[in-house]
Amino acid sequence: MEESAGNTATEQASVEVKIKDLTPQSKRVDVVAKCLEVGEPKDIPGKFGNSRKVAEATIADETGAIILSLWDNQIGTVVKDDVVEIKNGYVSLVRGHMRLNVGKYGTIAKTEKPIDSPSTAVNMSDKEYEQERRRFGGGGGGGGGGGGGRDRRGGYGRDRRDRDSSDSDRPAYMNKGRRRF
Repeated sequence: MEESAGNTATEQASVEVKIKDLTPQSKRVDVVAKCLEVGEPKDIPGKFGNSRKVAEATIADETGAIILSLWDNQIGTVVKDDVVEIKNGYVSLVRGHMRLNVGKYGTIAKTEKPIDSPSTAVNMSDKEYEQERRRFGGGGGGGGGGGGGRDRRGGYGRDRRDRDSSDSDRPAYMNKGRRRF
């Protein structure tokens, strides 16, 4: 698989990792694992009134297990005892517990690679992680929201105002909403 040098969307390639090495910050990971079970699809209400379906599958390799979220058209593509190869997956937290996701930039496919003894001794989805709560309501303030007005360090407030007003001749209120990279 060759990528052109100027392709910024895929400038960082995904890397193959074992399930025990996944963290809540894991992105662009390739995982080969055996499906141990697939749960029933559930309807999840979307932000804009549209509902989506999700099914949770437990997958495992030799190092551990994790729950894989299968969304909409991914449901039914994986059944018990399949060995699947996930390319460009990422980890999210659902109520503080890790879930492996494929996402729109990733792929999931059956593979012939053998997983001889999948281990469930370590289930990465069992551990609970601290998660920023989104309970502050209102205009995207507080932790964990969409990140609308945040600078790179994840902060709001004085740093942003100082930076905006100090680097131009315009009054600070005119800089609101201007992107600076």
